[in-house]
Amino acid sequence: MNTFGTLFRLTDFGESHGPAIGGVVDGMPAGIRVDFDRIRQMLARRSPGSSANVSARRENDEPEFMSGIFEGVTTGTPIAFRIVNRDARPEDYEAMRDKYRPNHADYTYDAKYGFRDHRGGGRASARETAVRVVAGALAMQVLEKLGVSIHAFPSAAGNEAIDSDADLQRVLEKARKAGDTIGGIVTCVVKGVPAGIGEPVFGKLQSMLAMAMMSINAAKGFEYGDGFRAAEMRGSECVDEFCCENGKVYCRSNHSGGIQGGISNGEDIIMRVAFKPIATLPRPVHTVDRNGNECVLEARGRHDVCVIPRAVPVVESMAALCILDAIMLHRSRLIP
Repeated sequence: MNTFGTLFRLTDFGESHGPAIGGVVDGMPAGIRVDFDRIRQMLARRSPGSSANVSARRENDEPEFMSGIFEGVTTGTPIAFRIVNRDARPEDYEAMRDKYRPNHADYTYDAKYGFRDHRGGGRASARETAVRVVAGALAMQVLEKLGVSIHAFPSAAGNEAIDSDADLQRVLEKARKAGDTIGGIVTCVVKGVPAGIGEPVFGKLQSMLAMAMMSINAAKGFEYGDGFRAAEMRGSECVDEFCCENGKVYCRSNHSGGIQGGISNGEDIIMRVAFKPIATLPRPVHTVDRNGNECVLEARGRHDVCVIPRAVPVVESMAALCILDAIMLHRSRLIP
């Protein structure tokens, strides 16, 4: 299951400390002039090494496109690209070769395959999300031509609401000084999606978005509209009454988060993704090795205090992949 999407598809490959990561995007419309600077900007937002509160690993994430783009314009054929891993230090993980890191995929990968790449988590590493960002940046450039925009931002870190980058850095610094890690929430708003997008019954738009968001490393929860809060509300409190202005149907409120019956209703699509604290702790933890012996793990390597700062462009990218695919699926049913 290394492919995401139906008509607009991303297949990605690579490991955290392997030679490179990369992907193949299939279904990209022809004739789109690619803004490569936009792709670099998206990657820079996801990259480590930007502050004391994120991993010190430095990656010059410059995607090398090998097909599907000619003279800066998409040809409609598969777009293959790779990103070379330039700052991998697999020796940092040698002491963890046979020890299972708690709350990581070490034990579960071993249980599934009988073998695992211990270097930074291998395939399970969040390093892989750089591939999603490249594909998402391409999808966004198509969506913009359709009048769709996507914006995500940190809305909580630990148990504190976040209103600014200064708020976020303050909370992260407090966790770093305490020698601990924290989780948080990323809110994403999608504007400009027309009514009618989504494939009931088992391809509801919120189901597609939930699958996209829950595939991101460290994601623990997804909600849209009023989400879990709706369970505590009365129907009269969360009803979205309809009105009509200049021949167009609107909702007076948006408790539904832009989706009703699994189909977009034309309002902003609003969702939130909850992320767990970083699993690698800067302190000794008890675990077992591959032989079942209890031991103590003292993790090495370069790690974040919180995934939230770098998760924002990944959330945007997965939203872009999902929304573009959903629009293409909707258009595929239209017969002149």
